[in-house]
Amino acid sequence: MVGGGLAGCEAAWALAERGVTVTLHEMRPVRMTPAHQTETLAELVCSNTFKSVEPLHAHGLLKAEMRVLGSIVLQAADEARIPGGSALAVDRVAFSKGLEARVLGHGNITVVRGEVTQLPTPAIIATGPLTSDALATAIAARLGVESLAFFDAIAPIVSADSLDYSRLFKASRYGKGGGDDYWNAPLTRSEYEAFVSALIRGEQYVPGHEWDNVAYFEGCLPIEEMAQRGMETLRFGPMKPIGLPGDAYAVVQLRQEDRAGQMWNLVGFQTRLKTAAQQRIFRTIPGLEQAEFLRYGSIHRNSYLNAPQALTPHLSAKDDPRLLFAGQLTGVEGYTESAATGMLAGINLARLLVGEEPLIPPPTTMLGSLYRYLRETEPKRFQPMNANYGLMEPLENAPKDKFKKKEALAQRAMAHMEEFARNARDHRVHCVS
Repeated sequence: MVGGGLAGCEAAWALAERGVTVTLHEMRPVRMTPAHQTETLAELVCSNTFKSVEPLHAHGLLKAEMRVLGSIVLQAADEARIPGGSALAVDRVAFSKGLEARVLGHGNITVVRGEVTQLPTPAIIATGPLTSDALATAIAARLGVESLAFFDAIAPIVSADSLDYSRLFKASRYGKGGGDDYWNAPLTRSEYEAFVSALIRGEQYVPGHEWDNVAYFEGCLPIEEMAQRGMETLRFGPMKPIGLPGDAYAVVQLRQEDRAGQMWNLVGFQTRLKTAAQQRIFRTIPGLEQAEFLRYGSIHRNSYLNAPQALTPHLSAKDDPRLLFAGQLTGVEGYTESAATGMLAGINLARLLVGEEPLIPPPTTMLGSLYRYLRETEPKRFQPMNANYGLMEPLENAPKDKFKKKEALAQRAMAHMEEFARNARDHRVHCVS
């Protein structure tokens, strides 16, 4: 097991609980990262919250599924919880120390401090967005240099249910593709100029660490950076109206992100605006006044694999099913998502060690829908993703009320995860490696 973060601890625990003898490699404190301050396992570098615990929230549902599978991270988080409303906020020091104590106390886990520079097998690699240069080089050499990215440039995604289609029109630029592949939001000159002015004034995320500073590529600039270059820059860039019907002064295009058409990407809107600024400014776009954001835009340092291109459905190397990857390195975003992939990687490696096939939850569950995203997204469009309801398999005869719809999705997800967990337990393996 390489990497002692959230995913690594979950994976090591899942293996150890199934009788596997685990060596957990963590390079700190022998080699520190630019962001970590301690040598403790599972140090929380960024936020101290695991987000919502409410099942109608995507992260709350994912936590509920993880509890069914026996998450050690959530047990430690519960013990270190501090007031945070509906969010699972923790005392980060107490959390990391508590989780580390559990891991160190397991008779089947040995922690070794020091950098790993080559890919062992069988193994799970969960080294996160700050993977060392030497190991990143080894991963790139094994999986292909084009399979490893070093920063995100992410545009927001909004829910189809939240759009006002009376203010949008369907069309592809110059009628390409199907001719109507995009939803388009037309802006008048006054609307466009007000939008650009708001972008320029919008509060931006300022990196808290030197490692998170990004040297922008000209072809992937933040939308607010383009706005700073002149009033007309966006109108000749991602908001150009050319090739589209009508006489709009500028246009925002929304591209479908999933097969069911539940998720729509704001094309070219990668941004470092803070969440509140994204909500306020992007909801001034015609048709997006009530937009529900399934993913917010961002640009930051993040080593991650192009999972659909480089990995198998259970997130292993294609030439070695027992060399698995987990956590943010696989292209998931967030503490909870990272921990969940670690847990499933541990379960599956334990199975593989005794000749059993790996198991993946169905896409009717939140965890299963994340795995589907990681295996089925078009590789050239792949970007890291957080848990959200738009990823899940749609309901038949879904309620029109969005809260009732989420409630039905959550109930189905929990029923299917319970069934998945029973199946995993029925095939529970015990082995020593």
